[in-house]
Amino acid sequence: MASFLQSVVIGAVERIETACHELRDEVEEVSFLADSDLSRQGFSNRQAGRANGSPNQGQSRSQNASPTTVTPITPSGPVAFPANPGSNVEDPANNGGEPQGPEPIKYFFKEVNVKLGVKGNFVPLAAKPAYLDLGDWLAHQTVEQYRLMEGNLAVIQEVDTNTKTAWCNVKKCPTMSAGRHYTYTWLNNDRTPIRVPACQYIALVQRWIVGKIHDPVAFPTADPFGASAPSFESAYPSTAPAGSSNDNRSPIAMPPTSLNRTLSDLSGRDWIGKPMGFPENFINDVRTAWRQMFRIYAHMYHSHFVEPYYDLSLTLDLNSAFCYFISVGKLFGLLSDRDLEPMQELIDIWVTHGSIPADCARGVSAINQ
Repeated sequence: MASFLQSVVIGAVERIETACHELRDEVEEVSFLADSDLSRQGFSNRQAGRANGSPNQGQSRSQNASPTTVTPITPSGPVAFPANPGSNVEDPANNGGEPQGPEPIKYFFKEVNVKLGVKGNFVPLAAKPAYLDLGDWLAHQTVEQYRLMEGNLAVIQEVDTNTKTAWCNVKKCPTMSAGRHYTYTWLNNDRTPIRVPACQYIALVQRWIVGKIHDPVAFPTADPFGASAPSFESAYPSTAPAGSSNDNRSPIAMPPTSLNRTLSDLSGRDWIGKPMGFPENFINDVRTAWRQMFRIYAHMYHSHFVEPYYDLSLTLDLNSAFCYFISVGKLFGLLSDRDLEPMQELIDIWVTHGSIPADCARGVSAINQ
């Protein structure tokens, strides 16, 4: 009997100890989830053991659930927008009413998160072929870069079936910003800079760029010389025997011209893309498109890098497209140093790694027009 009672007591003690262990494990798990703010929907299955510098390792984001840190400021009354986004201006660093203090960690500036999906660099894709007109090449690059940007942008524009909202929405991104110190504004019809939600700003930029690309005047696609440009002989057929005095195919001597004038002076005003039928303001439209695409990239990084690009393992695609974009922009001088300030630290890392070669970073093919 004594041995039976002893076995019962021992069994009861073992069950109590097991229950205590399970309770302690549950308490530790709840504590970990509370500390790391992983109890939010969508983060229950996050992988553990990510590399040092990961946005989700040992870093609490409970005080900054959204990468956007600006205070919502909406314009009063109806807003009318101009057709040209080139009139946008940038607000000063302190956008009155925003919370003060240090900015959240920018994980895309960390070495572990700057990797590309390709080896080497993008110069072979960025450099203009020797026998191609510069206007044609810039038009091609503008269309290609917009296509790549639009593919990455669709990630934050797609509406979630559960929340019925996109990642980039009026609540999360009340202004078009690139971190706390860069806010992009739009000019209304009164030429007054106003803040608009990022999703609205991006939609307006997309509409403007697509409109330019499909405008046959701004981005002509027809052969400027015609489908079958006539030769001199076919244009002016001769009925006289060859070599006779009446043969209009014979060269006509012209009076001497001044050699002090350049060919561009003799042919009239020149501009980028003129030989292929591009309008005189073509290069200005290209620079405007690139400036606006850069702002969209800067917003994607500063406000959405962790959610959703990192969480969906899409950072390699985003980095590759942006590095290609910057390579072309720097090579041809389509972006100014001031334009690049919000992402300069990442660009410097790529230059150091050789992802953006030094010659490309210096703008060896920069356009001075």
